[in-house]
Amino acid sequence: MFEHLCHINPDCDREVMKSVVTLAVELAREGREGHRVGAVFMVGDEDRVLALSRPLILDPLYGHDPSLRQIHDPNLRETLKELALLDGAFVISAQGLAVSACRYLNASAEGLEISLGLGARHVAASATTRATKAMAVVISESGVVRIFFKGELVAEILPELWLLSREMSHLDGPVEDREYAGVRVFTRRD
Repeated sequence: MFEHLCHINPDCDREVMKSVVTLAVELAREGREGHRVGAVFMVGDEDRVLALSRPLILDPLYGHDPSLRQIHDPNLRETLKELALLDGAFVISAQGLAVSACRYLNASAEGLEISLGLGARHVAASATTRATKAMAVVISESGVVRIFFKGELVAEILPELWLLSREMSHLDGPVEDREYAGVRVFTRRD
């Protein structure tokens, strides 16, 4: 999946996207404090995303050393999970630096076509990806993770299935992932 995401967006770093998507899936699955959590992670083109957004509160990430704000750092990941309880989007640089949190995304949604049933969080993320080179990883309070690029929905992840496929296989050796009639099947590669 990460190869596909980085293929459609040449500015994408595979490891950064993997970290952000994994964090989003964990949040979607676990929630926080016993409640489902919705969130938006804008990844890449951070200067333009910042220009098209504004802080909702004093930025909780501002002023902290960049070495403490790397998306791969487990301590930051737990911090971001806590901050996800607050309103607003996260801005993650293309290199994996958590630049800002609690941002109001203010890109124009005029003329944007998005599926009915997706809320304001999805509209704001989609509009921002249309106006920038960023990708948006959006967690719905229903527990689905969606990825937007160039204003369009490019991926949907059901966390339980995604985690199951990545972590629960008991097959030894190389594994092939195939789809049959809409069902993912993992087989040992001989």
